[in-house]
Amino acid sequence: MKKFLAVSGALSLCIFAFSQSASTDQFLQQFDASLSAQNIGSTIKELSAKPHELGSAGSKAVAEKLLQKFKSYGWNAELKVYQVLFPTPKTRLLEMTSPTKYKALLKEPALKEDPTSGQPGELPTYNAWSADGDVQAPLVFANYGLPKDYEALEKLGISVKGKIVIAKYGRSWRGIKPKLAQEHGAIGCIIYSDPADDGYAAGDVYPKGAFKNEYGVQRGSVMDMPVYPGDPLTPGIGATENAQRIQRSEAENLLKIPVLPISYKDATPLLASLEGPVVPADWQGALPFTYHVGNGKTMVHLKLAFNWNTVPCYDVIATIPGSEYPDEWVVRGNHHDAWVYGADDPVSGLAALMEEAKAIGELLKTGWRPKRTLVYCAWDGEEPALLGSTEYVEDNMEALQQKAVIYINSDGNGRGFLDIGGSHALHKAVNEVAATVIDPQTNVSVAKRLLAKQTVDANSTAAKKEQLAKKEIELSALGSGSDYSPFFQHAGIPSLNIGFGGEAEGGDYHSIYDSYAHYSRFKDPSFLYGVALAKTAGHIALKMADADLLPFAFSDLYKTINGYSDQLLTFTNELRESVAVDNAIRKAGLPTLANDTAKHQGELPAKQAVPYLNFSPLQNALTQLKITTDSIQTILAQAADASKKTDAAKIKAINKILFTAEQQLLLEQGLPRRKWYKHSIYAPGFYTGYGVKTLPVIREAIEQNNWVEAQQGIDDVAKAIGRLTTYLNGITKL
Repeated sequence: MKKFLAVSGALSLCIFAFSQSASTDQFLQQFDASLSAQNIGSTIKELSAKPHELGSAGSKAVAEKLLQKFKSYGWNAELKVYQVLFPTPKTRLLEMTSPTKYKALLKEPALKEDPTSGQPGELPTYNAWSADGDVQAPLVFANYGLPKDYEALEKLGISVKGKIVIAKYGRSWRGIKPKLAQEHGAIGCIIYSDPADDGYAAGDVYPKGAFKNEYGVQRGSVMDMPVYPGDPLTPGIGATENAQRIQRSEAENLLKIPVLPISYKDATPLLASLEGPVVPADWQGALPFTYHVGNGKTMVHLKLAFNWNTVPCYDVIATIPGSEYPDEWVVRGNHHDAWVYGADDPVSGLAALMEEAKAIGELLKTGWRPKRTLVYCAWDGEEPALLGSTEYVEDNMEALQQKAVIYINSDGNGRGFLDIGGSHALHKAVNEVAATVIDPQTNVSVAKRLLAKQTVDANSTAAKKEQLAKKEIELSALGSGSDYSPFFQHAGIPSLNIGFGGEAEGGDYHSIYDSYAHYSRFKDPSFLYGVALAKTAGHIALKMADADLLPFAFSDLYKTINGYSDQLLTFTNELRESVAVDNAIRKAGLPTLANDTAKHQGELPAKQAVPYLNFSPLQNALTQLKITTDSIQTILAQAADASKKTDAAKIKAINKILFTAEQQLLLEQGLPRRKWYKHSIYAPGFYTGYGVKTLPVIREAIEQNNWVEAQQGIDDVAKAIGRLTTYLNGITKL
């Protein structure tokens, strides 16, 4: 394998990534040789054999099994137990009372082709964190339940106030759908998977094919996690046994209306009974009838009640102390809890992590020790609310901010392309590793295969040419939806989220059919992408543990933030022009829809004009950051040059600045209306859930026409970037 040492007198790509001895390459080769696709498959089968949701006997059994595995590999390991709130269903009733009668099945049947399905203890189909409720009201179809869908309903003269909304899964995180329904006055929400998105219109259904059959249901959390994740009763603090808890009624991230997921088998009679206006063309799904939005005649009764219990949350924490820098931690994690069996989500990612741990254990037998402490974690309670990781971070905040060099996350994994996002200062480090891991199907690097896909997928000749010229993959920006969120967006710890996919056909997500039988047929039959994940994440972890100089390149972070700033400026200018044109149309009284009259259109109030925001504080802060990052790039190149023999104490001091620098981008007061999220550059969107909003304090204020908040956001982000610049300048003093 390639050696990553600086070339004296030259500035090569590699000196801004990993700088370490040739022996590291030898250990990586030994690490790779210990990875077994067969063993990964066996681990997936073993850990997905029984239901193991948070709080269950199965979850505890999986945690204890992982604990023993870590110990057998030579790691120091312990269970860290938190006490968290977790609701499970005790009453579920959905029935149509008019114009005809129908009682929903709310049941996924066992299949003979899927040996694990149908076991006792399967968690019923439900949405965790729904409110208790007993409501009866007219039904309204709201497409995917997104903001633009409510705008369309309003244009059709349809209100959801006092009604029950039915919406499709997809196009956003599920928790946004009841959140918006509640905000628009609905008293209940039903979510279903339309076969156009995940069913017979996408491909053969399970068990013949991979896609969702008519009985399949997606369980899942509907907690308002864009406000804060984790135990809703202990916001900002670890949910230890004696932690001070708020009342459930005080939790700002819990819904006030009942919510239930259903199959398209149960959705069919409800949707077929709706009358009223025909839906817009792009709302039509794949069920065999014309979709209507409803006119108040279809009545449904929704009754839900839950056991609001406090349950143990078992995090498995395994460590190997560092030989030179024991107080610098490389943290790697994947959750172990599932909604039911979870072969894909999360066990496929967990099996790769455990294979890494086993291979590292083999390295220990040779006398090797990592320079930095390795911390491998199997989190509990991710599915309901990122509970295990969030409580761990909140409970160990001070230590993590002082010692955690990086957090490397994975979740579900399957056949296909590398998907990686995170801290953009790690851009070059990621590219170095991705260029050396070989894709098991094409025998080119996972980086090269991803670049090829992006070229093919580009939507114009110019875009294809631009993509073809790229030599490095780009890190995506992280929103939320997995265990990196507390590390990254709350604590400011440099983080990565890694997985493979794109050719792993779905339909099993959060159902009883997320099983070994489904996974081994459709997701990664060879289990070789489990090996690819173990190599990618494992190489990053081991290289970070042994790097003499940590591979942070803040010039890449500058370029990324500067790009976000340019996007916002363009977006604001385009919004200003759009509003001006819309107001001109209104003033002229021109109809914009077939059923609009000129008189009605002219009576619509003018939209608020978009003011000119002062972006100069942000632009000036970015200019200063560029000057600093250019300067320290040269300094770091010299420090990485083995021939210079930089003083070890100085290298250690430089490293401390590098891995703690991202914390300077945290906003002490947090984001508006959700103070738990503190990162000024990346956050899940308030109305997108998992989807990221970059420069969120500015972008979301502009989207909500809150110009005072937008200007304050510009100033706050500029100050955060200024803090980062000042902090990085500490390297020049060394």
